Amino acid sequence: MPDLEATPEAGAQPGVKRQSLGMYHAVRERWADRQSPEFKSMMRANLLQWRKDPETVRIEHPTRIDRARELGYKAKQGIIVVRVRVRRGGQHKPAIRGGRRPKRKGIDKLTVKKSIQRMAEERASKKYPNMEVLNSYWVGEDGRYKWYEVILVDPDHPAIQNDPHLGWISDPANSDRANRGLTSAGKKGRGLRRKGTGAEKVRPSRRANIRKKLKRGRRTQRFVIGKHAPEVDVR
Repeated sequence: MPDLEATPEAGAQPGVKRQSLGMYHAVRERWADRQSPEFKSMMRANLLQWRKDPETVRIEHPTRIDRARELGYKAKQGIIVVRVRVRRGGQHKPAIRGGRRPKRKGIDKLTVKKSIQRMAEERASKKYPNMEVLNSYWVGEDGRYKWYEVILVDPDHPAIQNDPHLGWISDPANSDRANRGLTSAGKKGRGLRRKGTGAEKVRPSRRANIRKKLKRGRRTQRFVIGKHAPEVDVR
């Protein structure tokens, strides 16, 4: 790792040494500058190994310790980190050999209404069914894949249940977080980061608003039919 101590700035007093950066600050700055030669060299070495690994692999330590700690990671029992590889881009389906115009083939431009990060969280949750997804973060990508590290928590572990910051995840209401869109990436995909104008139909969910509109339409239809129903002569 290169020297993390800041170089003297222009105008600084000679002989006065600037205070060195903290570890988390240094790691954050290194990952922020993705065009630097040091970052490109590190990423190239990582991708060479990650391409050989399985799709979902458990790792001993987070690759981005600063980002993991921001999202709730702690080096304690009941918490693990998993690196997941997901394909990039939209869906690609086999070519249809029957007669169709290109518009109706349904091969290209099939974009899923779900982010690749959410897919990584769901796959990690499926691989470790006894654990809950706390959060995830990006660690790398190439022309074909994206890699995310997913933080998993065991809700039944005593160390987690007694933790003042992570004990909430043991509540049954927080089960199956990844598949229900309760993680940070899930809430972003559901539009829950917006408030006010333009976000009237995202709460509690878009589907709930559609059901409410359909139900209101059926009620109005029944009312109109009952009001204008023709009278029947019973004589």
